[in-house]
Amino acid sequence: MMLGLLLARAGVSVEVLEKHSDFLRDFRGDTIHPSTLEVLYELGLLDELLALPHQKATTLNGVVGGTHVVMADFSHLPVHCPYIVFMPQWDFLNFLARQAAKYPGFSLRMATEGIGLIEADGRITGVRASGTAGPFDLHATLTVAADGRRSMMRENAGLIVEDIGAPMDVLWFALSRKDGDRHEIAGRFDRGRIMVQIDRGSHWQCGYVIAKGSAGVLRAQGIAAFRDAVASVSDFDTAQLAELASFDQVKLLTVGLDRLKQWWMPGLLCIGDAAHTMSPLGGVGINLAIQDAVAAANQLAAPLRAGTLADADLRHVQARRQWPVRITQAIQLAIQNAIIGPALGSQETPADGHTPVPFALSALQRFPMLRRIPARMIGMGVRPEHVHTPLLA
Repeated sequence: MMLGLLLARAGVSVEVLEKHSDFLRDFRGDTIHPSTLEVLYELGLLDELLALPHQKATTLNGVVGGTHVVMADFSHLPVHCPYIVFMPQWDFLNFLARQAAKYPGFSLRMATEGIGLIEADGRITGVRASGTAGPFDLHATLTVAADGRRSMMRENAGLIVEDIGAPMDVLWFALSRKDGDRHEIAGRFDRGRIMVQIDRGSHWQCGYVIAKGSAGVLRAQGIAAFRDAVASVSDFDTAQLAELASFDQVKLLTVGLDRLKQWWMPGLLCIGDAAHTMSPLGGVGINLAIQDAVAAANQLAAPLRAGTLADADLRHVQARRQWPVRITQAIQLAIQNAIIGPALGSQETPADGHTPVPFALSALQRFPMLRRIPARMIGMGVRPEHVHTPLLA
């Protein structure tokens, strides 16, 4: 959607296909990072976006065995919005769609799914799609696959995926907020259990982290046992926990960490999760996808407008974005191996009854300046992109 907006704004004709009839999906990533907010500022859209209901977070916090720790402090970032915004993804997507619709070259087809690629002489020339009126072919100079971690487009293209691996999955659910609850994002670590709580105003969005592939075992134990597990790593009271009446209220996120060896082929470019699936650590997946879109628009708008698009343009997009993706995934992998994996594998209660605070988190408490480092990595990324496409539409 962001790429469609940027290209249409720069005078390129764009069609965006969305297979659902609306954007309403529970437990999608709802984080809008400072780097994305900066892009919206550069587009003159920031104030209008922030007029929508949202929550802000200037720090990321954790609770390790009862000890409160601050893991990242965004307040010092050199941007117009030094904080993370939490907003339902459907509100953000609808906002971008409304802005893009102002440009005559933009078209959004809802309830329309790309079901295959059209190829001619070794080049992708469009997509085979299915909409409310049935199947049809849509031809294009460039097809962009932004269809997520299980991308049909990249599979149809035969692009090679490097699976890096992840030791965990996440069970997402919502519980109501009550008076006296803390207003913050918190990651909780205790006795082999990890849970994330995100303040969404009227409720908590909760992510209970489990060992990879263990969701079936938890379901077999029953919802009462799951409530007990959540209670052991949270401050929720009996009434809040009772809201978890069945596993129908719990959504499984199968965590992956992978990337394509090559993001493109003639006439096709993959971006976002279709090019590189990110771990949910830091909530950076949306941030990376938006950065891909900005970099792609900067590189591709002029040749698309002039009808001179070449393979070298697609190669340049990957070359620019591949390095920050690799660095970010390397950091996520290190955290998975050093903290998440061992934490999930340790079920024993320490002799003194307290889960020890890892050295890295202890250092962040002793030297608050260090909190700016994870804030920079999470909030801005390795290579923040800026809008260079002109307003021509």
